[in-house]
Amino acid sequence: MLSSVLNFLVDKPLAVLGIIVGAVVVGKFARRMVKLLVRRLGRRRAYRGPGVLRRHTPPSLLDTGEMASTRAVQRIEALAVALAGAATFVVWLVAILASVRVLGVRIEPLLTSAGLIGVALGFGAQSLIRDFLAGVFILVEDQFGVGDWVDLGEVTGSVEAVTLRATRIRSVDGTVWHVPNGQIQRAGNMSQHWSRALLDIQIALDSDIDRARDAIKRVADEIWREDRAIIEEPEVWGVQGLGPAGITIRLVAKTKPLEQWRITRVMRERIKAEFDREGIEVPPPPPWRPDPAEPTRAGAH
Repeated sequence: MLSSVLNFLVDKPLAVLGIIVGAVVVGKFARRMVKLLVRRLGRRRAYRGPGVLRRHTPPSLLDTGEMASTRAVQRIEALAVALAGAATFVVWLVAILASVRVLGVRIEPLLTSAGLIGVALGFGAQSLIRDFLAGVFILVEDQFGVGDWVDLGEVTGSVEAVTLRATRIRSVDGTVWHVPNGQIQRAGNMSQHWSRALLDIQIALDSDIDRARDAIKRVADEIWREDRAIIEEPEVWGVQGLGPAGITIRLVAKTKPLEQWRITRVMRERIKAEFDREGIEVPPPPPWRPDPAEPTRAGAH
């Protein structure tokens, strides 16, 4: 009798204490190893990559620059934290079950109850689980990351943070949007690897198309030689539209990520100046018509 009491008061608590200490040590070791492994693999892929494949990949398709590095680091850290948390959960779950078994409690009914509770929590937290899984796929597939300019449907702006649950977007007017990952049905990334400056330039109907095309190409090539943000020779695709307002000529230039809008503004200014020197006319603006919903000066109060 006395030996049984001593066994319950001394041996079992010591065994449980040993399990807890072991769980702490194993948990910390597992977290550190998982984070170290994920970071090492992620950095090797993000910064070096396969040598042969990288040498034969066009520069426009490589992750270069500070923005790509920031996105890669952010994605690696998020995955490392998630996997480390999962490893810690598994370690402590095993430790708890082992401690309960040491105390003489049958774990089969506990496992059954835990399964039922897990099913109930799963039904109650479906949206949270959906957000989590969607966040994992966003990070693993690198759909977008910090610094990208994205269109998520109702929200368009710069990505400031991507977590496993939500994405933080800052729109052009400064508004910060928090979008749950599970609600993202589509994602348009305007800055992944490279961007494209696209200009539809209108000239008058009686203008010389070849002359206008040559002027546009000449200006685009000058900017290409001056500005390193343009990574390939600009192309004039030709007549994009023909209508009563004039002739539309399309110009495209492949740029570094997020540089397309600045390059577009520079090209518009330079092409306008070149058109003035060459005497190439642009269509006149449409005649102004008053808005019926806007009160006139005579009718204003």
